[in-house]
Amino acid sequence: MCYFCTSFIMERIDILNALLGLLFFVVGVQLMYYLFLFLRLALYKSPKNVLKKEEPVSIIICARNEIENLRKNLPIILQQDYPDFEVIVANDNSGDGTSDFLSELATQYANLREVRYVENERYPKGKKFVLTLAIKASKYELLLLTDADCEPTGKEWLRIMQQQYKPDTHLVLGYSPYKRAKGLLNRFVRFETFYTALQYLSYAIAKIPYMGVGRNLSYRKSLFFAYKGFASHNHLLSGDDDLFVNETSNSTNTVIEINKETFTYSDAKKTWSGFWQQKSRHLSTGKEYKSKFKYLLGIFSITHILTYALTIFLVFFEPTRWFALGAFGVRMFFQYSIFAPIMKKLKCFSLWWGILLFDFIYVFYYLLIGIKTLLVKNKKW
Repeated sequence: MCYFCTSFIMERIDILNALLGLLFFVVGVQLMYYLFLFLRLALYKSPKNVLKKEEPVSIIICARNEIENLRKNLPIILQQDYPDFEVIVANDNSGDGTSDFLSELATQYANLREVRYVENERYPKGKKFVLTLAIKASKYELLLLTDADCEPTGKEWLRIMQQQYKPDTHLVLGYSPYKRAKGLLNRFVRFETFYTALQYLSYAIAKIPYMGVGRNLSYRKSLFFAYKGFASHNHLLSGDDDLFVNETSNSTNTVIEINKETFTYSDAKKTWSGFWQQKSRHLSTGKEYKSKFKYLLGIFSITHILTYALTIFLVFFEPTRWFALGAFGVRMFFQYSIFAPIMKKLKCFSLWWGILLFDFIYVFYYLLIGIKTLLVKNKKW
């Protein structure tokens, strides 16, 4: 009996040691992301170069039954402090009086134009189609895109975004946070937005850009037509922003802009179901990314999940408890340290105190949103 007991104990110790080794490995992988990617954003300083020539810009706003948001946000956009720009509202079959409102507002602002799509079964439906119409109708080479529910921080949004353009620049990735409100949902939505930005901004600084957000995104009209617009992913309802950037960006043609004056704010979803539907739509395009980005993003997500799963399991056993907590503590130390300056730059430092809670919730978020993305196809934008 003693022999079998000893053998059982030794086998259990071997298993625990193997799992502890796996924990050290996945924490090490996580630290590589933090130190070689995210630290770049923590140390990033926006370039101070100001171009002497301010090129004309076409601002394009997609809207579908968004009259209340247009009433609130469109005047701010039309009053940008910039010498030459037009504002095109891509009206996707709105039935709420949007067209009449735009016609009335155009009497005050000569640079406001509407591109209206009236649904017809002979033509494709969806945001990509009406956005393509607006881009074709635009007069200028530089395009700046946002949504009807987005409010620029101030009148310098257009000027500062445009200043990032150099001869070899074709895309400028901006940041679009959600407004602060009460409740756990709002905090998690804002953390999720920060977490997404943390990754796509850091990757862009590292010269491997993979996505941007259509709520604050700029690119050249010639780039759009060089890649035939959204032709490669036109069969998908989503992806007018992230898939377009994923396809067209490279190590030399993409820059970021995170000056606080360029942020475009919008109201976060107020229900978990609304947020769930929104993120399912956004993340459904991830499987269409280039392979290297699917691997990089997938490895980060998997090691994130395994860090928590292995730590929670190993703390129940005396031989591995303190080693597991030590490894987890090292990861959290670097996470808190690196997130602090980034959150200050992105004006969401109030979330810093809840990093551990949101980071833990993210484990379930990864699992649930991944399962839903695989099983359910999105049918509307």
